[in-house]
Amino acid sequence: MRRLLLTIVSLAFVLTAVPATAVDYPNMTIRAATANPEGSLHVTAINKFKEIVEAESGGNIRVQTFYGGSMGDEQANVRQLRTQEIHLAVLAVGNLTPFSPQANIYYLPYMFPGIETAYTLLEHEEFNNRMADKIAQQSGARPLSWLIGGYRHLTNSVRPVTRIEHLQGLRIRTPPVEIQMESFRSWGVEPHPLAWAETFNALQQRVIDGQENPHAVNRDQKFWEVQKYITQLHYLLWVGPMLVSEPWFQRLDQPVKDLLVRAAHEAARYEWEWAAEQDQIALQACLDNGMEFHELEDEEVWMERARGLWPRFHEQVGGEEVINEALAIMAD
Repeated sequence: MRRLLLTIVSLAFVLTAVPATAVDYPNMTIRAATANPEGSLHVTAINKFKEIVEAESGGNIRVQTFYGGSMGDEQANVRQLRTQEIHLAVLAVGNLTPFSPQANIYYLPYMFPGIETAYTLLEHEEFNNRMADKIAQQSGARPLSWLIGGYRHLTNSVRPVTRIEHLQGLRIRTPPVEIQMESFRSWGVEPHPLAWAETFNALQQRVIDGQENPHAVNRDQKFWEVQKYITQLHYLLWVGPMLVSEPWFQRLDQPVKDLLVRAAHEAARYEWEWAAEQDQIALQACLDNGMEFHELEDEEVWMERARGLWPRFHEQVGGEEVINEALAIMAD
């Protein structure tokens, strides 16, 4: 965390060291959208981006925001970036992967078994720039930076899960996303893919026993009304890009590009600290409302089985060597 704080301070110095009058920024409006509401990590990051861009440009560049799905869902936002209906969007990486298989490099199960490994990889400029070029080529949208949310922890209403055998027989909801469904299959259970809007009722009616999401989602959905047990699980970290429209971005003057990249990086690092604090606040709220928290005794077994799925995605992410490069960066 100390390294993270130093990074934030140094970046803030760079941003404040360049006066707004040093560059004559053009008058323009950036349309920024997320399907998520006020108070979410998505909105937190966009608001910080807006603050930085408008301040440094002296108000010449304005950021117009569209929150709460007013421009459609996350995949609709990607399509709108491709057509330049909007210029910037924040979304979960899983909703980028249908447009860019390369983005699966950030979504492999147990790619980030510890939060510090995520900070290390997502701070690595050369690696992320290469991935951004490939993602932009495939999707028409370019990641300028990467946000981090909480891990998708397991909850259920039947029993504490502290070993993989305790998972057996439980009916666990996952989104209809291949990586998540295959992870549960690797652990010996058949997942129940279900639309998010149907999940609470299905838990309430005991159609399913559990689900997996970050603590903040469990709190916001008041899952303590239908779930009892939380199991700390590190198989999938919420990661999401700050995306810009690639054709729009490439037409910008270099000083504007540089400003947007700096602002996106500063906004991401601001969001990392905010999300870490909120994760602990949300967990405490779940515990205060009667949920129980448990840790895995055998998470190395879960990790070994889930990482066994990686070869299926080698071709999508550019080969096994790309995964090995990411692992080497995180090991330094």
